[in-house]
Amino acid sequence: MTSGLGIGSPAPSIAVQDWLRGDRISNFQLGKIYIPVFISITCSGCGPGLARLAQLQEKYGDIGIEFICIAASGQASTADEVAQVDAWVTKWLPNANIRIGFDYSGEMDKHWMDASLSFCVPQAFIVDRDGSISFIGHPDSLEDVLPKVIDGSWRTSAEAKNAEKARIAEGEMHVSEKPLRDRIRTAAEIEDWKTALSAIEEGTVLFPDNIMFHHWHVEILIGVMRDMDACWIALDQFARTAIERNSEDWLLAAMQDLFGPIYDYSGLPLAERFSMAKELSERILKLCPQQDALSRAESYETIAFYYHESGDNDRAVDLIERALKCVDGESLPDGEKHEQMAQLLHTLAEYKGEQG
Repeated sequence: MTSGLGIGSPAPSIAVQDWLRGDRISNFQLGKIYIPVFISITCSGCGPGLARLAQLQEKYGDIGIEFICIAASGQASTADEVAQVDAWVTKWLPNANIRIGFDYSGEMDKHWMDASLSFCVPQAFIVDRDGSISFIGHPDSLEDVLPKVIDGSWRTSAEAKNAEKARIAEGEMHVSEKPLRDRIRTAAEIEDWKTALSAIEEGTVLFPDNIMFHHWHVEILIGVMRDMDACWIALDQFARTAIERNSEDWLLAAMQDLFGPIYDYSGLPLAERFSMAKELSERILKLCPQQDALSRAESYETIAFYYHESGDNDRAVDLIERALKCVDGESLPDGEKHEQMAQLLHTLAEYKGEQG
């Protein structure tokens, strides 16, 4: 399967059955920039992302740029489903002036998401003034990309070409992985954990750049099967692979599996687990200055959990306070900032022994 929709392609039509916010629109007007963003009410990042889009709409709306959010289900619409989507939109966008469409026919998914090898939401598309696609990617990139689209420098830039090449490669990899993912999901649904593990182990070999196969391996061994000997082997391999790659994403993912609040780690070798977490933490902290503020906050919060459990509570408190400063200094939607700050303040109170 190859990408049939990319930079320079004519934008497909808008095929939305219900408009929950704003007037109906069926065509893109030449001379304007449109940004359709595909979302889902079951996506944890889509709500906060929707609120950030409202900020961009407010910033750029006066110069002829319009955001359109598309919620798609691919199933026949029911009154209850429309009401759920409407309630979800109201929660995240109580006052924002953004068109929200609900496509339950699956047409927009087919002609936009599937055609561009886009498999995850939220996913943004920029339709340029000439009616062609100039960007496909995560909405978080819009703040950087949009000014370059506006001044006409983006589409022919090396940055755009490299981003498009990486996006297509990721999409093609997703297609290659799909049969294996389907095997894992089918086995998990019937609790055939032996088959699921076999497919996951195959995935770590065939697709070594995919973190999720390592995560699923650990999740089943510790969270379902409680096979602590095999789990430690998997965790140790995950951590050592992350260290070899020296990648922020890999190091943090390994650390979250090694020292997180989700799993019961009793039965793992305590000294070895603490030793490995120490090395991961030190490497993550070295990379932190290269991260944006919210990524640093996530890193500090994850590492703080390890220091708190290891007995260095002063270090844990310091890291949570650093995370709070990172989040407090960011321009975020009020609801998202309040949620993140409340969680960090709760953790800080716990570490300081101030909870009643």
